[in-house]
Amino acid sequence: MIKAKERTASSLRAAAKLMAATFAIIGSIELPVAAGEVHAQPTARFLDSIGVVSTFEDRGQPYDRTLEMLRYGGFRWLRGGIEGLSEDGPLTIDSFLRLHRELGVKISWGLGSGISDLDRLLSTGRTLAEAGALLAFEGNNEPNNWPITYKGRKGGGSGSWLPVAELHADLYRAVKEDPLLAGYPVWSVSEPGAQTDNTGLQFLEIPEGAGTLMPAGTRFADHANVHNYLYHPNVPEPADNKSWNASDPSSTSPVDGLYGNFGRTWANRYMGYSEEVLADLPRVTTETGVAIKGSVDEALQGVNLVNLYLSQFARGYSYTSVYILRDRTDEQGPQAYGFFRPDFSPRLAAHYLHNLTRILADTARRHPPDRLDYVVNPHLETVHDLLLQHSDGSFQLVVWGEALSGENIIEVRLRETAKHAELYDVTKGTAPFAVFQDLSEIELVVSDHPLVLKLTF
Repeated sequence: MIKAKERTASSLRAAAKLMAATFAIIGSIELPVAAGEVHAQPTARFLDSIGVVSTFEDRGQPYDRTLEMLRYGGFRWLRGGIEGLSEDGPLTIDSFLRLHRELGVKISWGLGSGISDLDRLLSTGRTLAEAGALLAFEGNNEPNNWPITYKGRKGGGSGSWLPVAELHADLYRAVKEDPLLAGYPVWSVSEPGAQTDNTGLQFLEIPEGAGTLMPAGTRFADHANVHNYLYHPNVPEPADNKSWNASDPSSTSPVDGLYGNFGRTWANRYMGYSEEVLADLPRVTTETGVAIKGSVDEALQGVNLVNLYLSQFARGYSYTSVYILRDRTDEQGPQAYGFFRPDFSPRLAAHYLHNLTRILADTARRHPPDRLDYVVNPHLETVHDLLLQHSDGSFQLVVWGEALSGENIIEVRLRETAKHAELYDVTKGTAPFAVFQDLSEIELVVSDHPLVLKLTF
């Protein structure tokens, strides 16, 4: 173990340059009065946000293998729904109930692509709720790509979206009027920015004066739902801050994100929420991801995806589901989005996420979490931080870089000296690679992935 006060800034900078170290400790100096007091988030809340899209038995993925992959990655929830579900299998409601019983994962329950069977969604949702397995309800998946028929009228695609809006309004009302289901959140349809006509799906609840086809006061959802893939036609190549920018709720985001679906719709520019409202709008992502192709290799996919979960949570997304757990084998063409290959072997993304979820591992929550006075200097565009607090009271400061190349040296200064500290690198494993006593200041070399600094006071 290395005592912080025994090291000097000059010796550590020299060592870092010479050995390409990932960290260094510098001599203690007095912290300025203007400390950065930060309110921690419960570690378990962040871990609960980590979800994934998966295929199941109906598409040739055995249950036992699905269980193994979910356990290894540390995923806390799954995007599911009635699409592909049947009474006789191979995919039944019991597949989801077993995953919850054996692993504790929860299920977001949606209509899926092109489906409008509201009664079946609600009845199966009640089964999940009774077992404690239900996370939320979700509207139709990308109606621009998979139109629906509701009450005898076609909607979505290039036609009117009014049937889509009516279906989702009915879904919301049915959930909230059901004594068993009323407490569960409803997530919006995905891709409302593709509306051909101004139905109002760019709002959670249509405000007065919106001029939409559905009347003011119509409630669709409790959370906005987006599919903000990192590599978008606007930004198809690797770049700095790939996941951070995709998570941006404002109009500066270059991808198909919150603004393009709930601020000003990307297809026909219908007005939704202002940027000020979007900053605090409850939101989730039920699909995002990174394919290995072109300039994106397995290593870049790996850091993109582990950074993505952190960026999404830090920028206000309550839940994030990445496409996909394992490459699909039931469709034509190359499939390389998965945390796992078709033969079920883990890619680097799976290893990195496994390391992160094991380093942070926690199921309980500290209420309320505490604050920590710390500052990060300098403030760099490609370096981000998230303060978590474990249920045992220790803090976990996650610092991640999103520089496509090179390294940045930053200093973390604590107002109060930590009695014990451990430093982890999620690309290296689950054990700390450095342990310290009496730590008040630390210098980190940050590149393209997360470091975790665990602090006990």
